[in-house]
Formats: sequence, C-alpha cells, structure tokens
Amino acid sequence: MRTPLTSVIIILELTRDHTIIVPLMISNLIAFFISYRLQPQPIYEGLARQDGIHLPTVESRPERSRMRVATAMRRHPQTLPPPMRIHDALAATSDSLLDAWPVIDDQGLCAMVERVQLEAAVMAGQGDQPLASLLGGGPSLHRAESAALPHLHPDHSLTLALERMGAMRSNVLPVVSRANVRHLLGVITLQDVLDAYGVAPARR
Repeated sequence: MRTPLTSVIIILELTRDHTIIVPLMISNLIAFFISYRLQPQPIYEGLARQDGIHLPTVESRPERSRMRVATAMRRHPQTLPPPMRIHDALAATSDSLLDAWPVIDDQGLCAMVERVQLEAAVMAGQGDQPLASLLGGGPSLHRAESAALPHLHPDHSLTLALERMGAMRSNVLPVVSRANVRHLLGVITLQDVLDAYGVAPARR
C-alpha cells in the first residue's frame, strides 16, 4: 500500500506503546524500499489503472516546479531611457520582435511602454516629446511605483506567466528581483513561454 505513516499510527493506537516508534519507523522504511524494488507501482494505483482511472503520479507533478520563468526569460532586453524622444524610441525599436519595452531611469524600471503607445503618440504629433511624458498618462502604461505593474520573478512558474499575460492582455512582461521591484532582470514574452513548452508555431 506504500502508506508507512498510516501503519505507524494504527499500530500506536492498538498498542498504546510509544517505545516502539523508532523500531517501527525503521521497519516500515525497510518494508517500503523492499516493496518498491519488487513492485514500483502501489497496489491501489494498479487497481485504479485496471479500472481505467489515471491518478496523478510523481512524474506528472514536477511540471510546475520544473518550468520556471528563469529558464525562458531574456536576460538582456532592449531598454529605453525616459528622456529619449518618442519618435526616436519608435525608430530604435522598429526592428525589434517585442511589443513592449522597459523604460529604465537611474533608479531602475520605471514602466513598460508598448509599441501601440509610441505609434499613437507619433500620430498625435507628440513625437518630439520625451518618453517621460507618457509615464503619467494612459491606463495601459503601468508604472513601477504602482502595485498594478504586471511583473514576474525568476522563480515563478511559466503557468503563472501565461495566466498573468492573459489577465493583463500583454505579450511581454518584465522579470524583476524579489528584493527590489525596480531591479530589472529581464523580460519574458509569450513566444518564449511557447518555445519552452515546445508548442511554438514553426517559423519560416
């Protein structure tokens, strides 16, 4: 059955003898390893499989802990300074495959600015203004000082990254330090997550 603690509790309840705990646990561990070597699958899991019931196994559980943001993130992303003019920022990111870029000042991460914001500002005749003029406006611009700034940490799971991207409707999220939310460690994109899972569409 592979339930050593259950057998320990049952025997203690029957005997009321606490002096047998140590030898009982030792004998249980020996029995556990012997039974595992003779038959890796516990009896109840085997009976469930015979009935067509597939219970979660140890091999199916580590997916959340194995696939981390640190394995898929881009550690040296392109960043933009707040004094940069908007049309210069749009030109500097014209060849980038990202849809959003971190804005970095002397203190670290300020915000994430999206391509559509830059294009809209240029179309509105604000191309000569600095990026800093966008930091205080627009509901889609998330400031690092705000709790609403969508971000991830390197030890977060890729499952959480997908959930957060879907909730924020963003394909790019910053990866920051747990000690300082303004310390940018990298970025992660939806494409990076798909590549990590091996389900990315084939590129021409």
